[in-house]
Amino acid sequence: MAGTTLDGTTVAEVMAELAALEDPKAREVNEKHGDDHGVNLGRLRALAKRLKTQQELARQLWATGDTAARLLAILICRPKAFARDELDVMVREARTPKVHDWLVNYVVKKNPHAEELRLAWFADPDPVVASAGWALTTERVAKKPEGLDLAGLLDVIEAEMRDAPDRLQWAMNHCLAQIGIEHAEHRARAIDIGERLEVLKDYPTSPGCTSPFAPVWITEMVRRQPAR
Repeated sequence: MAGTTLDGTTVAEVMAELAALEDPKAREVNEKHGDDHGVNLGRLRALAKRLKTQQELARQLWATGDTAARLLAILICRPKAFARDELDVMVREARTPKVHDWLVNYVVKKNPHAEELRLAWFADPDPVVASAGWALTTERVAKKPEGLDLAGLLDVIEAEMRDAPDRLQWAMNHCLAQIGIEHAEHRARAIDIGERLEVLKDYPTSPGCTSPFAPVWITEMVRRQPAR
């Protein structure tokens, strides 16, 4: 754990800094969301900005297994530098929600193997890994839908979302909403599926925020779209 990187920074030094940033109140808040670390994310980002991009240090920090270290690793890595199999292992290791979310959004989506991994993960028996496949699919629904079977995706969502484990259910629901928001020809069916399944219908939503309940989410985001 005391390996030295090219610029002289050691993992031990970084881990000591992370330990110094530990805040019991931050840990209490984070643990309510399933994240076992006590580092304020603003301070974590400030540390990452100071360290700048360091791929070898990022790999060493990830290898510690520590949640805060892994979040920092994601912020200082080179997303395109990871091999396909390396990312597959990392996603299977990323069990806390924030690490999983950041890894998929900040790293995998920017990696040249993203589409290959999307296809591999989409129907994985591990629901957390499958949720990564669904997150990548949602990205394609929004940005590059060519070649996707949107009606087929809605079939799977309709059949499986209600009984899916929480994180997989959340990812499928996001995909459902994105299809309804972006693709007018599927909007009525997406809203109907959401209304019948009632997934996240009673999810607590802060004032000024949009509910993740798909029919409300779709309707609100479409309302905000400029007239075409």
